[in-house]
Amino acid sequence: MMAKEFTKPSPKLLEKTLHLMHDGLHQRAFPDTGVELPEALGDARWTDELITSVWYMAETGENPDHLNYKTGKSGGGFDRLRFKELPEEDRLAEDAEVDISLELNRRGDGRHKRTIAVPWYGGGMSYGSVSVNVMMSRALNAQKWGTLMSTGEGGYPTELYACADSVITQVATGYFGVEEKSIMAAPIIEFKYAQGAKPGLGGHLLATKAGEEVAKMRGSVPFVSLFSPFPFHSTYSVEDHMKHLDWIKTVNPTAMMSVKVSTPHDVDMVAVGSYYAGAHIVHLDGSFGGTGAAPEIAKKNIAMPIELAIPKVHKFMQREGIRDNVTIIASGGIRTADDMAKAIALGADGCVLGTSDLVAMGCTRCSNCEGGPSGRGCPWGLTTTDIELQEWVQQAWGAERLNKYYTALAARMKQILRELGLSTIGELRGRTDLLRYISGGEA
Repeated sequence: MMAKEFTKPSPKLLEKTLHLMHDGLHQRAFPDTGVELPEALGDARWTDELITSVWYMAETGENPDHLNYKTGKSGGGFDRLRFKELPEEDRLAEDAEVDISLELNRRGDGRHKRTIAVPWYGGGMSYGSVSVNVMMSRALNAQKWGTLMSTGEGGYPTELYACADSVITQVATGYFGVEEKSIMAAPIIEFKYAQGAKPGLGGHLLATKAGEEVAKMRGSVPFVSLFSPFPFHSTYSVEDHMKHLDWIKTVNPTAMMSVKVSTPHDVDMVAVGSYYAGAHIVHLDGSFGGTGAAPEIAKKNIAMPIELAIPKVHKFMQREGIRDNVTIIASGGIRTADDMAKAIALGADGCVLGTSDLVAMGCTRCSNCEGGPSGRGCPWGLTTTDIELQEWVQQAWGAERLNKYYTALAARMKQILRELGLSTIGELRGRTDLLRYISGGEA
């Protein structure tokens, strides 16, 4: 089907409109009650300003001085953390060279060596949950930036092979779309044992989004709901875990292994077990991640927040003497460059971005990812496979939006490092002494 011509509102126009709204009545208190009007867009974690600032960054490639692009208003987690302000003499010059690249394989086992240009890559969003255009936009941008993106568990669309060296393929509990061809093409294979947005529940793709192309990719029947079990029913020990990874290592003798886990109370033991099973990357996925398709009761009540899981795992691995042999990647509620820098200061090596990529491409956080009554999905053409709606996001347009967004993120990351007197991103890892906690009464 040929792409239709759409006249999509300019994100810059939307940004200006929302900025006027921010200065308007919706933020003011009713004079008689002192009660603030509700946000016109977003929520406490993804505020109207945060969403609008991402649109601004994706439009201009710059960070907006007139909007809060650093934190939300959740009252906890990263929103309660700030970096300490160092004396001028301890900072680096504004034009000082700063290295934010990240080495992923630290095992020295002869497998694929990969250094990505920025300390983040794109998290898994599977075909079916998002369109091919969204996946290709992210892959093309990852290729441009010398980083990566993950397919998620829905298989490997043919179009992605053009960017194969920048694409992580995922093996999840449903084994949807797992093929020898895609495993052999990928520089990293990601085992998804659990996800922070719905730990213990597995995945769920509604029947309305599992159309013919999605069903063909996943080896299922069209328009039938697809469930991923929890857990892998072949893995109940570290030894089983090792056999699992060895299976893929046999198929692809050069690829790195990444293990994605949620954050239960014993996540430190899980992470160490993954290292001994052969993982190069331990991907910690905390609560508060996921799109509008993730159940709120799971996000807010089961997994440990990523801010607590990172230092727990980092310190345990230090005590085990293996910390420098493994890469810890964090995700689950990470929205900004400031969030990523704070996660690294808590003990991670790098981060994964998911929702923020979608916001950069126009997501309003309306939580209609599952499809709503129509079953068509996201009205902005992101989390949908509807043949007409997905044309809202053209691949070149989406890739350029993400390119400018990453430009702004990288600039902010380098600014943070210079203000902390650090010349490489690795120097920030575990530097909790550079963080301070904002108490409830502090402005």
